[in-house]
Amino acid sequence: MPNKFYTIDQVAEILDMHHKTIRKFITDGKLGASKIGKQWRISEYELNSFMENNRDKSIGNPEVGFSIQEGPATFIKKRINVSTVIDISEIDKDQYMRISNALIAIMNCKDPEMQNSTIHMKYNEKENRLKVLLWGQVKFTEEMLDSITLLVEATNQ
Repeated sequence: MPNKFYTIDQVAEILDMHHKTIRKFITDGKLGASKIGKQWRISEYELNSFMENNRDKSIGNPEVGFSIQEGPATFIKKRINVSTVIDISEIDKDQYMRISNALIAIMNCKDPEMQNSTIHMKYNEKENRLKVLLWGQVKFTEEMLDSITLLVEATNQ
């Protein structure tokens, strides 16, 4: 059976990655490819080897893994990350201080599984508005949204 060859765009689509990422893998020697004219071609063998070598280890992204099955390659997301902005209006400086201190305390006590999660807060005193930016796993975001809701409701009573 003849070996199949893929373009960078085809490999990017198979792996659900940006074409520039695939080019970087080629440049770094992580993904074997041959230049035919002015275009790169990746053999099915090289693509399968690349995915097999990176099945259980990260390629600069711990959330990504690959799985090889008979037939087309499968891309697996091991973890989902979410970012969200919460805009809280009509909040005075004292309320902001209570909420931000509580959120910082929650972040300092967070589950080790959520180690890469982040929170950023910006208070606009002139507009009495607090913006909270969350980034992390779905579980982290859900827990923080619940906490923020409770804290804001408690300050409104």
